Amino acid sequence: MEDKPKNTGKAFDSDVLKRLFTFVKPYIRIFYFIIFLTFASAILGALRPFLIQYTVDHEILNNDWDGLNRMFVILGVLLVLHAIVQYLHTYFAGWLGQNVVRDIRIKLYRHILDLRLKFFDRTPIGTLVTRNVSDVETLSDVFSEGLAAMIGDILQLVFILGFMFYIDWEMTLVSLSTFPIMIISTYIFKEKIKGTFQEVRTAVARLNSFVQEHITGMSIVQIFNNEDREMDKFKAINKEHTRANIRSVLYYSIYYPVAEIIGAAGLGLLVWYGAHGVIENETSLGTLMAFILYIQMFFRPIRMIADRFNTLQLGVVSTERLMRLLDSKELIADNGTYAPEKIKGNVSFRNVWFAYQEEEWVLRDISFEVKAGQSIAFVGATGAGKTSVINLLNRFYDINKGHIIIDGHDLQEYDLSVLRHHIGVVLQDVFLFSGSIADNITLGNKAITAEQIWEAADMVGARKFIERLPGGLNYPVMERGATLSVGQRQLISFVRAMVYNPEVIILDEATSSVDSETEELIQFAIDRLMHGRTSIVIAHRLSTIQKADKIIVLDKGELKEIGNHEELLEHDGYYAQLYKMQYKNMIDL
Repeated sequence: MEDKPKNTGKAFDSDVLKRLFTFVKPYIRIFYFIIFLTFASAILGALRPFLIQYTVDHEILNNDWDGLNRMFVILGVLLVLHAIVQYLHTYFAGWLGQNVVRDIRIKLYRHILDLRLKFFDRTPIGTLVTRNVSDVETLSDVFSEGLAAMIGDILQLVFILGFMFYIDWEMTLVSLSTFPIMIISTYIFKEKIKGTFQEVRTAVARLNSFVQEHITGMSIVQIFNNEDREMDKFKAINKEHTRANIRSVLYYSIYYPVAEIIGAAGLGLLVWYGAHGVIENETSLGTLMAFILYIQMFFRPIRMIADRFNTLQLGVVSTERLMRLLDSKELIADNGTYAPEKIKGNVSFRNVWFAYQEEEWVLRDISFEVKAGQSIAFVGATGAGKTSVINLLNRFYDINKGHIIIDGHDLQEYDLSVLRHHIGVVLQDVFLFSGSIADNITLGNKAITAEQIWEAADMVGARKFIERLPGGLNYPVMERGATLSVGQRQLISFVRAMVYNPEVIILDEATSSVDSETEELIQFAIDRLMHGRTSIVIAHRLSTIQKADKIIVLDKGELKEIGNHEELLEHDGYYAQLYKMQYKNMIDL
């Protein structure tokens, strides 16, 4: 899933902003306080030139030193008050932005945790990282530099115009003669920059996806001497990112000089007209000075409004992406209420059909039953549907047709967290997080004590290897367990499953070659893990298959044979052929 730049043709999407502001509701008093500060700042800023005009015309020209000192104090107090208001506005706008960003990021990550695995199958991880980090961070600027600041700029313009028209409406019209040109240039700039912002966000997502994927797969890149080709791909993606940013810089470099020229032209016309009025005694000197200050104050917010608008537009683009992710309906349905403290472990598949993509069936009319405490081994060629069976049992995916029953209750009836608590999973590809050995076993569950970890490690025979590591349970595991061997990672995953003491164990045996000592440890761990539990295994080891109470042979999603090892060999069917092809060499060895 990759977002494409989308131009709605709107200045901003009010629906998107409304949804964004639902996150402001918990802080609505702070938001109203910010609006008040914005209003106060606009008035205080526009009042200063008016007081200067009064001081010049009434105090200075009349040589009223007492009045001049009084106005000096008033202007000083006004400046201090304005500075305090601006400080409070900046602080609380930033505070609001950061708190909203925190809440959105938490909600977004919670939503990501609840998504089906099917969503992650087709969504680049880098795109999700961009959504949860960069796009969310952009929203902070909407509050600190975007909307609130833009409202302040607009209010300041309104008050400036009010004072200008009140003082001298004719001079106001002359001062604003270049205003239409400024509006047109600002509108053109806004339209141009909006598209580049969308392109930049898309380019950032592509760049993050590429970097994340290729750093994760760096060993493959280096093994196949593919560094140069991957570098060329990176340069191409990075070039698009650079181009998008340069286009943005180009529009800024054109707009700001043009806006400066327009503002200077307006100021020049004002000085010419005002000076003529002063000479002819039609306009006071204080009025001319006030208008010079006002016209500078007037055009500066207009230039800033374009920038504020683009900050707001960038926030809207990011919000659209985030809301699209939050609106994703690919959530794991968790409507079940059945939450037993213990389960027996009777598992039954009844006419189960499943497809990752519609009608592309991976499992076709699968039916089998495993009684509590029994073990069942799945064998079959790659792509036969073995992994899909274990994915369905733990509700990583939901079936299309049929029923999966545990202890007489449909899988959908179970509370999802309770269901997964009773089912332990050990996958072939063991994933370890950055942190300690203990962290990777407990996964942050503080209810699990060190004694329980050691007890589980003893049961699967992993204590000795853990004790040999520097720091034992506190040994730091690097990302994906890079500092541990394949066998050590597998043993940790066995301890992780055992410490939760599940009634049903799902095991996808690893096919990786390990040394004979580790092989013995792993086989011992598998035996202990399966003992007394309902065990569903994708089997690769001959010993595991032979010990299984039932063996199910799958081929192209269909159940071909079912029985124990001796029965299936005696039947001399599909399993016997697989056995002869895949396991005969193991016997010879």
